[in-house]
Amino acid sequence: MEIAVCRAADVALLDECIGSPGAVSSHARRFARQGEGGGTYLVAWIDGRPVGHAEVIWDGCAAPEVRAALPGCPELNGLGVWPPELRSRGIGGALIRRAEELAREYGRTVLGLGVAADNPRAADLYARLGYRRLTDYVDRWSYEDRDGVIRECVDPCTFLTKELPSGSLDVKRT
Repeated sequence: MEIAVCRAADVALLDECIGSPGAVSSHARRFARQGEGGGTYLVAWIDGRPVGHAEVIWDGCAAPEVRAALPGCPELNGLGVWPPELRSRGIGGALIRRAEELAREYGRTVLGLGVAADNPRAADLYARLGYRRLTDYVDRWSYEDRDGVIRECVDPCTFLTKELPSGSLDVKRT
C-alpha cells in the first residue's frame, strides 16, 4: 500500500472508484482546498487503485464548539476506505498515521478528528490510536445532489484529539 498526496490526475479515478454524493464530487472539493493551501488530501493506493482517503484541514473543524475548545487544531476529515470489504485491514490506520506525520512536519503538536455518534467501529479505531474526547458537537454540512437539490446533513459527533510527539519522526512510510 502507498499513501500519497492527491494529484489533479487522481480526482477522476477517485470519483470512479470511490464515488461521492453530489453534482460536484467531494474529491474535487478536497483537491481544490489543497490547491488553495487549506488542506492536504491523502489517498491510499493498492495496485494503482485508490482504496482510501483522508484530508487534513489545516485551519481546523468548522464547528464553533470545537474552535472554542481548541483553536487552531488541524482536523483529519473525510477518512474513508472503499470498498467496504477492505475495512479493518490497516488502510484507515495507515492514513491516520500519515496525517499525524504530516501534521508534525508542519510543526503541529495536536491533531483532531470527529467521529459520528453512530460509528462505534471508527471510535474504537481512534481510541486504539490514542485519540481522546475533547468535546461533543453537531457536524453540519450540505451538498447539491445530481438533481440540483441542496441536501442538508446533520450528525451528532464527538471531536477527538491526540497530542503528537515531538522530536525525530520514527514513522514507517507506507
